[in-house]
Amino acid sequence: MSHKIEHTDVLLQLCKEGKQSAQLEIYNRYYKAMYNTAFRIVKDSAEAEDVMQESFLNAFTKLHTFKGEVTFGSWLKRIVINNSIYHYRKQQKKNEVALDEVLYKVEDNDGIASDHVFTELKAQKVLETMKLLKENYRVSLTLHLIEGYDYEEISTLMNMSYANCRTTISRAKESLRKKMISA
Repeated sequence: MSHKIEHTDVLLQLCKEGKQSAQLEIYNRYYKAMYNTAFRIVKDSAEAEDVMQESFLNAFTKLHTFKGEVTFGSWLKRIVINNSIYHYRKQQKKNEVALDEVLYKVEDNDGIASDHVFTELKAQKVLETMKLLKENYRVSLTLHLIEGYDYEEISTLMNMSYANCRTTISRAKESLRKKMISA
């Protein structure tokens, strides 16, 4: 694993020197995860693609500010989440929330153990049920449960107090539980 980290560090150095092949390699390593992160927040495939592309441009132009205190992937993911929230809020202001929501696609793999399939179906049901939540509940739960942010980080990202963040996530979890039971 340390070899791959070193390799990433070498690629990042080449990116700083303007090598497009290194930028393409970094893009190819991270674009799927970054797209999925954006998609879970903005809920629109084309919008998520735009956010992801914009985030990579931001990252490459601001690569000189990357200090290596966290992994490059974590640093990039923070950019994607910030851009996703910005686009999400912009959508909300314009009232352009899509009526048709894109369903999460769980790929079928042949030969999976039934327990794994059951767990996957359960996870898919949770993700689909999360889409039924109020927008602030959905976004805060996505950041907390899926992206792994703590309350303090979420309160900063969503521009709310720490106490309000904890209350929102608690209510969102309860709302999700109720919807899962009734579904």
